[in-house]
Amino acid sequence: CSRRRTAPACRSSSSRSSDSAHCEKQSSRMADVRSEPVGFIGLGIMGAGMAGVLAKTGRNLVVWNRSPEKSDALSAEFPGQITIAASAADVVKACGLTFSMLSTPAAAAAVFDAPEVGTLAGVSAGKIVVDCATLQEEDMQRMGAAVTAAGGKFLEAPVSGTKGPAATGTLIFMVTGDESAFTEATPEFEAMGKATHYLGADVGAATRMKLCVNMVMGVFMAGLGEGIHLAEKLDLEKAKLVEILTQGAMGCVLVNVKGPKCALEERNHAPNFPLKHAQKDVSFAIAAGQAAGANTMATAEATNKEMLKAMEMGFGDQDFSSVIEAVMDSQS
Repeated sequence: CSRRRTAPACRSSSSRSSDSAHCEKQSSRMADVRSEPVGFIGLGIMGAGMAGVLAKTGRNLVVWNRSPEKSDALSAEFPGQITIAASAADVVKACGLTFSMLSTPAAAAAVFDAPEVGTLAGVSAGKIVVDCATLQEEDMQRMGAAVTAAGGKFLEAPVSGTKGPAATGTLIFMVTGDESAFTEATPEFEAMGKATHYLGADVGAATRMKLCVNMVMGVFMAGLGEGIHLAEKLDLEKAKLVEILTQGAMGCVLVNVKGPKCALEERNHAPNFPLKHAQKDVSFAIAAGQAAGANTMATAEATNKEMLKAMEMGFGDQDFSSVIEAVMDSQS
């Protein structure tokens, strides 16, 4: 399809240096913006940020969300650029390229399969559907086969990153599926992310990679929580532990961002990546490892147990950093 060249909107000078660097990178290469609208299904914690980033580059969008107020909010933020469709099928029918970002396997299946109004119902020859959710590989394979059978092209494209990177266009995409579709969608991946990894045509491989990534992240977060708990029990300053961690080999984004919040007496778990979704991903990783004959998944299984406990304590909708609450629980 035809495209026009336009520079993406830059963030203000008060933004963090990493955001400024990303903005400069975006400005230097210019955004390759298609003249026809891009479809977006699902405007939750992740989808709203991703769709917003596309709109900031000057793209017009056709969107649908299960709760219409999210679509209304995006339309109000970008007047004249957002068309709100009546169904997921209508989004796909109106766009050559459609992204979907839904929170759970149940939601993804319900929206994809809904008769007459679901994503699949809108697919025809040449339509490209990109699913960015974290599901199980058999879910992606089933959807991919269905889109292909309907004459369309399918990309599996789960992301690494939470609410902040989604809103700033600094996600990391792991992509498999039709290579020509990947080439066509690359400008949008580049607009929404700081890195895109094409892992080949084998749908399922990107999900397997994403589960490895999120399993490591979940285990790491649980370990950080145990470290903070241990510091408290040893009469050490929790904030000082975090400071020391940030200055050494452990000084990564997770420690830098989550550590200070978890070291507070009144811990802050405002959701960027809800615990219930992190637990889902860890459990999927455990199942995948067991199916593949992995020698051990002991640390992931221990993390999953702590996540489930924290969810039972009422933290499922809070950030996955709230796994620390299971460790801190006085009854444990």
